[in-house]
Amino acid sequence: MGRMARTGTIRLLNSDRPRTCRVLGTRRWALGKKKSQEGDEKWGDFRELRVWQAAKKLAVYIYSQTAEGALARDYGLRDQLQRSAVSVCSNIAEGDGRGSDKDSVRFFFIARGSLAELISQVEIARDIGYLSNSVVDCFQEQAESVGRMLGALIKVREEKG
Repeated sequence: MGRMARTGTIRLLNSDRPRTCRVLGTRRWALGKKKSQEGDEKWGDFRELRVWQAAKKLAVYIYSQTAEGALARDYGLRDQLQRSAVSVCSNIAEGDGRGSDKDSVRFFFIARGSLAELISQVEIARDIGYLSNSVVDCFQEQAESVGRMLGALIKVREEKG
């Protein structure tokens, strides 16, 4: 299974600087776990999960987009966007740290729910004029990639559990 990458340059709202938006995604890339000497995949170090890394980048992206402009002054929507984004990577981390695959999967599903919540909030922010279409397009590509990786991680853990 190869690594698929799509790269595009966008212009951020309230910025003259072009920015590259990079999205990666495959099942193997999502997992990114190292094998132990016995050949089993090691669980518990969530920082090695590429899906967590991608979710963290998505959260940082959301924070960068909510730092200025009208969205920065809409405390309710801004805070909810930030909380949802942080919730995605936090639940991936917590799930990976759980003792059983069944318990882990439960947290990965919560992360997927938080991702859906975040997507909804970003669309609202676009519709009321807080985010440009190019920012939302870049976000959606990243969110879809995280969603695919989460789905792959859930499938692998369900099969193991």
